[in-house]
Amino acid sequence: MGRLSRRTALHLAFLAIALAVPLLHDTYYTRFATQIAMYGMAAVSVDLLLGYAGLVTFGQAAFFGVGAYAAGMLTVAGFHEALVVWPLAMLAAVAFALVIGALSMRTEGFHFIMVTLAFAQMVYYIGESLRSYGGDNGFSLPRRNTLAGMSLADHTVFYYVVLALLVLVLYLASRLVGSEFGMVIRGRRDNERRLAAIGFPPFRYKYAAFVIGAAIAGLAGALMANHARFVSPAILSWQVSGQLLSMVILGSAGTLIGPVFGAAVYLVFQQVLSDYTDHWMIFFGPLLIARVLFVKEGVWGLLVQALKAQERPAAPVPAPDQGAAQ
Repeated sequence: MGRLSRRTALHLAFLAIALAVPLLHDTYYTRFATQIAMYGMAAVSVDLLLGYAGLVTFGQAAFFGVGAYAAGMLTVAGFHEALVVWPLAMLAAVAFALVIGALSMRTEGFHFIMVTLAFAQMVYYIGESLRSYGGDNGFSLPRRNTLAGMSLADHTVFYYVVLALLVLVLYLASRLVGSEFGMVIRGRRDNERRLAAIGFPPFRYKYAAFVIGAAIAGLAGALMANHARFVSPAILSWQVSGQLLSMVILGSAGTLIGPVFGAAVYLVFQQVLSDYTDHWMIFFGPLLIARVLFVKEGVWGLLVQALKAQERPAAPVPAPDQGAAQ
């Protein structure tokens, strides 16, 4: 079996596992898997910037939260159709990204990190100032949205919808990074001056990547609002941006599917240790350091390396030396 088919089989195996989660007939596991899928989607939006465009952002929570707030506000206002609410939530995130990106894209490196963080904190305080929507206490949604008239109140139905959207996002993102656009943003990551010298304006392409990432994060936020049926400024905090970056680092940046595995590892680690201590991050920190120091390719990279080890042909056994035998 060739390398491509082995990787495809690996993808299909994990998809089969994801599809089988509701068969456990346990609402807890279904809801937890839904949470992994939504955070995985948000982590993919970060990976487009970090892994492909070379942009370390600390403000992705702003778009994640804007999508959640937009979906929540529309639902409270009486709009329940997901085909209307979710695209509008994505458009709200895109609108913020167009403004934030127009300014932050003019900076580089550490300055870009700090500018995106500053804008995210501004959005956080806007959320806190919305007194009609609970201020810092947040607000509840009366119910989940419907999808083409179909109720999403059932946790299993909602999980499969979220999983289908995650697969769609991964497919579209893989097509995007495999296109000429993807080649250009990777070229920008490696050498921006050379890219400009051959006629590609780096600003336009990294700005477009920034906006696309915001749209994906906005969709994930809208799904999160439906999942929890609650929205608060906590979803806009810089800690959420840090969590998404940690998921990408754990899973392997520049792979798209790696951040989904990183999200699973992060959330499982959080869920298990938080049962024993509120200070679980004390134990997570060394894990992240160990990943950076000793596991260069992340969780997904380990799986790929294991596949390569299986594919590597065995060394031929040397023929016996006839002269020595005589």
